[in-house]
Amino acid sequence: MNFHAKYPERIVCLTEETTETLYLLGEQDRIVGISGFTVRPPEARREKPRVSAFTSAKIDKIMDLKPDLVIGFSDLQADIARDLIKLGVNVLLLNHRSVNEILGMILQLAALTNSTEKGQQLVQTYISGMQACASRARRLKKRPAVYFEEWDEPMISAIRWVSELIHIAGGNDCFPELAVCSGGADRIIADPQSVIDANPDIIIGSWCGKKFRPEKVAARKGWQSITAVQNSQLHEIKSPVILQPGPAALTEGLESIEKIIHSSDQQQL
Repeated sequence: MNFHAKYPERIVCLTEETTETLYLLGEQDRIVGISGFTVRPPEARREKPRVSAFTSAKIDKIMDLKPDLVIGFSDLQADIARDLIKLGVNVLLLNHRSVNEILGMILQLAALTNSTEKGQQLVQTYISGMQACASRARRLKKRPAVYFEEWDEPMISAIRWVSELIHIAGGNDCFPELAVCSGGADRIIADPQSVIDANPDIIIGSWCGKKFRPEKVAARKGWQSITAVQNSQLHEIKSPVILQPGPAALTEGLESIEKIIHSSDQQQL
């Protein structure tokens, strides 16, 4: 009998951040299917078949691809994972919700694809970038209060990695106690008055797949008294940049938050 071990060669990624990570590791040839929401990197949409949304998937198309590993994210994809497992597919569900867990996810994917050294180098690049950002933040005149809105109806505040990136960039999340909650339902702001009371200096919107409407936010009852509204500090960061727990958030997402915070700080001169 001949024995041999191999790394996964046919991977289906049910979320964008794992696709982006594998491309950055140079392991894109292992990917045989991706999420329909994938926009990073752009070549993935041209090269790979789309076989899933976020909470649903085309199980038959996934099976046609003969994957030896399917990678998903969180309990929201548990039903997809269950159906695939019943069909004998190896499934890995990741649940990374913090900056450190995102870095760990990158190392996990690197180990799974025999690219450990590349993964370590990638992680160190991100750590160095975040350290440099934190260093620049120490030169700010003040740490602004930041309200990050992930959804508007109902109002949902920042998830954990976004809250942490706000802190790295020099701001203070208005609702850090909600950020530690994994599910969006647990981060609902039931009373808009709580945002008025928090009086954010900056409001950032990323409405998970639809355009942020600052004029609608500014027109909310009583919000005209908020400093961010009075100073026109309402900004949008596109959801693929900040709401995917992967490399995009640690790079372009953090850069976007930093630019907003530093621009606001300059206006105080």
